[in-house]
Amino acid sequence: MLAGAAAAASVAVAPGAASATRPRAGFPATWPTTFPLPNGFRPEGIAVGAAPYAYVGSLGTGAVYRADLRTGRGEVVHEGAAGSQAVGMKVGRDGLLYVAGGASGSARVLDLRSGEVVATYQLAEGSGHFVNDVHLAGDHAWFTDSRDAVLYGVRRGQRGRADVRRVPLGGDWQQVPDVNNANGIVGAPDGRALIVVSSQPVGRLYRVDPGSGYATEIRLRGAENVLNGDGLVRIGRTLYVVQNRANVVSAFRLDAGARTAVLQRRVTDPRFDVPSTAARFGDRLYLVNARFTTTPTPDTTYDAVAVPLGEG
Repeated sequence: MLAGAAAAASVAVAPGAASATRPRAGFPATWPTTFPLPNGFRPEGIAVGAAPYAYVGSLGTGAVYRADLRTGRGEVVHEGAAGSQAVGMKVGRDGLLYVAGGASGSARVLDLRSGEVVATYQLAEGSGHFVNDVHLAGDHAWFTDSRDAVLYGVRRGQRGRADVRRVPLGGDWQQVPDVNNANGIVGAPDGRALIVVSSQPVGRLYRVDPGSGYATEIRLRGAENVLNGDGLVRIGRTLYVVQNRANVVSAFRLDAGARTAVLQRRVTDPRFDVPSTAARFGDRLYLVNARFTTTPTPDTTYDAVAVPLGEG
């Protein structure tokens, strides 16, 4: 393990952008910047709440692993099941973990204390769907579907059956068959819209009105695209885009309306092995190495890594 996050990351700075800085004084730099996940786990999503614990989901079984960021040690808190998947995840202030269910077309809500499923929502019926990521906004959880031009909204706080709001994507949105389209999702800085990344075949960012589904392509400056864009993290007006197979995190500065994104820097690291998603704690981004270019076996090793946020 490295002594601190600042020692781990290599940062390529866009012209005119400030370079990354060390974590602010008081951040526990002695916490590990690399920690292992169970062999054969096939991680994809990661979520961190107010407490120093990371929750990582499995593409293989839908299991959820909890790691203590202070030590790097952890345990499986939800066993999952054969045929189940855990993709993007978010921790709510209500003590619940919201989990996108991938090819099942469903979403689950877990109690963080017990690991038990408290609600399951069938967002899409039949095949041809991949529920990829989730964003919590007010009283709704919003889910993306990589194989359909739609967002799903579920009212939070309903532990039984809840109505699913299906919002078709329109406007500038371009849906391409047989590739992963909508992937990561976060809220816009003004609180009025959502930001969604379309991973392939070009790699675009969109501002989406959750009421109408109207999508406006966000103009990129300093970058041609965000190809293979996966997880998104927004801190203020800085948007971090994890570009998985490129092994890079691109940091953009958004305008107030999230209609333009200016590339500030690209973060790379020799420990990256197709990172899929990221979550923030303190002055670090924690990323899971999904290793999509490695054939998974029961003995395949996986880990999570931390890099410094740098300047926002």
